[in-house]
Amino acid sequence: MPGLAVARAWRLLSAARVARLATVTAAGTPHIVPITFAVHDGVVYTAVDAKPKSTRLLRRLDNIRLHPAVAVLADHYEDDWAALWWVRADGHASVLDGPGQMAGPIAALAERYPQYRDLPPAGPVIAVTIERLTGWTARTR
Repeated sequence: MPGLAVARAWRLLSAARVARLATVTAAGTPHIVPITFAVHDGVVYTAVDAKPKSTRLLRRLDNIRLHPAVAVLADHYEDDWAALWWVRADGHASVLDGPGQMAGPIAALAERYPQYRDLPPAGPVIAVTIERLTGWTARTR
């Protein structure tokens, strides 16, 4: 059961359609949410979008402002366990909320997800600068 080479881990992460963003709360407990995202130049971008939420003051944003160390986890499951894989990207996040800061990441998200072409995320955007990639795959190639 081999680990993943860094180049392959980047390819798998970049191609995944959804991932999970793990942050740390002010109390030191984990907080994890599913995200849509785009990868560009070693940075994972995700944005607060129009999907229904109870508030736009999201816990993940507060968590990042207090504790910028985060993890992004993407994985693939199917009943053929020979096809399983996961990639974890550890890094530091920042919250981008200025129009000039958000334009490029939102364009990258719209390129990946047709839903964002009709209704672009209003933001803010979370930028995760990846410092370490780890992963596993059941397949050797």
